[in-house]
Amino acid sequence: MTGPAPLSPGYQRIVAQRSVRGLLAYVVLVVMAWCALFPILWALSGSLKKQGQLTNSLIPPHPQWSNYRTVFEYVPFGRMFLNTVIYAGCVTAGQVFFCSLAGYAFARLPFRGRDTLFLAYLATLMVPLTVTVIPQFILMRTFGWVDTPWAMIVPGLFGSAFGTFLMRQFFLTLPAELEEAAILDGCSIWQTYWRVLLPHARPAVMVLAVLTWVTVWNDFLWPLVMIQRTSISTLNLGLVWMQGQYTAHWPVLMAASILMLLPMIVIYAFAQKAFVRGIATSGLAGR
Repeated sequence: MTGPAPLSPGYQRIVAQRSVRGLLAYVVLVVMAWCALFPILWALSGSLKKQGQLTNSLIPPHPQWSNYRTVFEYVPFGRMFLNTVIYAGCVTAGQVFFCSLAGYAFARLPFRGRDTLFLAYLATLMVPLTVTVIPQFILMRTFGWVDTPWAMIVPGLFGSAFGTFLMRQFFLTLPAELEEAAILDGCSIWQTYWRVLLPHARPAVMVLAVLTWVTVWNDFLWPLVMIQRTSISTLNLGLVWMQGQYTAHWPVLMAASILMLLPMIVIYAFAQKAFVRGIATSGLAGR
């Protein structure tokens, strides 16, 4: 019996080039992942060390789990955590509802000036956040909402240009036959949106929900302007207050940072598949 025919030199060269490119791609991804994860690992390591051991090895010799207990002694961490969850949950629910509703209208409902209105709305993404802080603060003061939970919830409740764009792009990818079948079955515009198209838009809804939650959770400027009371403050403000009062106790600050990061890791772990699918099918992946 004769063995398999030897590969031609040209084919061998192509296989070698592909192998080298694949290896380089993995090396680049590993380096990028390490650059992204190293600050988190360093903070986790520092949260388990004593005060004078921060610059030692990455692995703490004697883990100090008491640093996490000390966080709750310095600030009302549980109350701040609940406040942040309430703010992020309310804003996320409002963003998902109103952005999906507006995205459906811009994608499916024909009306005069639709595209012009959408472009004008989309142009607001070019306005920096710092430009609108003072007008929004004056508006909140006029309503008497300064230093109240309403100032944290209402301004972000009624949608955003990015969320509307995200949902519109996804609704455009859905086949028109779904809407036509719903109309033939006697569905109204609201029923078509709520019962037919919105259930098919779950990946985009998940993307919008995760991005909105992370944005509100990590927001610092707006709570700093609006909130003075500890009882309604967010975790970011609590962390800054800890830094101001206990500047020298960095292990406790790092422990507080890790506690703030844990909910984001849990949310992304559960929503990872839907999040990636929504990015790939909503026009945000360079397609």
